[in-house]
Amino acid sequence: MTTNENPNPNDPAIEIADNTALVVVDVQRGFDDASFWGPRNNPEAEANIAALMDAWQETGRPLVLVRHRSVLPGSVLAEDQPGHAFKDFVRDRRDTAALLVTKTVNSSFHGTPDLARWLEAQGIGGIVVVGIQTNMCVETTARVGGNLGYEVLVPLDATHTFDLEGPDGLSLTADALATATAVNLHGGGFARVTTTARLLSAVRGAVTA
Repeated sequence: MTTNENPNPNDPAIEIADNTALVVVDVQRGFDDASFWGPRNNPEAEANIAALMDAWQETGRPLVLVRHRSVLPGSVLAEDQPGHAFKDFVRDRRDTAALLVTKTVNSSFHGTPDLARWLEAQGIGGIVVVGIQTNMCVETTARVGGNLGYEVLVPLDATHTFDLEGPDGLSLTADALATATAVNLHGGGFARVTTTARLLSAVRGAVTA
C-alpha cells in the first residue's frame, strides 16, 4: 500500500491497495433523459468517472461495471430500452472491465454475478464506488459494502443524482440529497467520502513511489 501526502491531519492520507476495485454503478444512457428524471446536479460527474476509470486501467487495478435492469413498467432503464445501454465513455472502456454485474435493485451486491463472492475470490478488501444515483444505488452499494466489511471509498464528485419529491409535499434538491449521502456514509461509518482528485493523486503516487 502507498499513501499520498496530505497536510490536513484531520483528513488522513488515502491508501489505495493494488487490487482495490473501482465499482462503476449504473452509468447508463437512460439517466440523460431529463424529462423522466428532472433536474440533476454535478455536471462534472461523468468526466470524473472517466478519469478514475482511466487511472484504474493505467495502473492495472480491477474495474467492475454495474448495470441496472429495471423491471418497473415504463422505465427508461428497462432492458428493451435504449437507455439500458452504458453511456458512450463507459462503453468505450468496457473491454478493460474484470466483471459486469446486472442488478434489478439498488445494491450492486444483490446482482448477478455475485459481487461479494467475486471480490472474495480475488482477495479484494477495498472498493471505490462511483456512478448514478448518489443517494440511491451508489449509497446503497456503499452501505452494503461497509456492512460486509469492505473498506469503501466514495468520491462524491464522481456521482450525481436528481431532485426528489417525498411525502406530504416534501422535496430535496439533488445537491441536498448528495450532501445527505455524504453525511450518512461518512458520519455513519459506512464509507469514507472523498474527492476524485485525492484518489487520482493516491493512485498515481503509487505508480511513481
